[in-house]
Amino acid sequence: MGSTAVDAAEVTVERDGHVLLIGLNRPAKRNAFTRRMLAELSAAYGLLESEDDLWCAVLFAHGDHFTGGLDMLDVGAELASGKFDAPEGGRDPWRLDGPWTKPVVAAAQGWVMTLGIELLLAADIRVAARDARFAQFEIRRGIYPFGGATFRFPQQAGWGNAMRWVLTGEEFDAAEAHRVGLVQELAVDGPAALDRARRIARVIAAKSAPLGVRTVLESAHLAHERGEGAAIERLRPDIARLLATADGAEGVRSFVERRDAVFTGR
Repeated sequence: MGSTAVDAAEVTVERDGHVLLIGLNRPAKRNAFTRRMLAELSAAYGLLESEDDLWCAVLFAHGDHFTGGLDMLDVGAELASGKFDAPEGGRDPWRLDGPWTKPVVAAAQGWVMTLGIELLLAADIRVAARDARFAQFEIRRGIYPFGGATFRFPQQAGWGNAMRWVLTGEEFDAAEAHRVGLVQELAVDGPAALDRARRIARVIAAKSAPLGVRTVLESAHLAHERGEGAAIERLRPDIARLLATADGAEGVRSFVERRDAVFTGR
């Protein structure tokens, strides 16, 4: 899966050109998250955001399942303390410590439980295998979703669709996840979902100007956090700034010359 791989115990990190592949790697335990696994995902996201040569990421899982959620025997004490300490240089594994400037494409299969749904909601584009099964199960364990589902799920799926599953903790299938917008595409199985996610990430990395991609995310997050008016104020200044870059000039040249642009991120 590429030429250079650095394998951690519970998360794999691999470069595929400008794409960072981040793999959940505890398949014998259905990729249930330990403290170490959370820290390694945090470090991977920190790498994505800090390196200018990385333009997009794919989040996926090794094995038959995306994740069974949190390994409560391992993380329970930390949750009871009410905090999660990211490693130096790391970012919040739920992507709650914005701003985020690099897009993440996620691929899911098998069990997508609790934290798994929140990891998908934190990604920008999601693909799921048709065998995927989802459950926001926290309410049945005396707690509630604390990784973003209480606001991201209603924002992205609509209030009623989100409350239907968050308040009951019931399981739903990939067709329902697609219907409500939790995932954007369905694939025949896990390998096909990963292949599709990688193809989408490669399109972003190969065809889209990285400075433009960052500006798209900044504009969308600004509108969400401060309203459309704040984003509108930035539209024309941002266009002027982008056109003054080397990639902006290359985009104009490629239009005139009727060819694909070759972007450098400058």
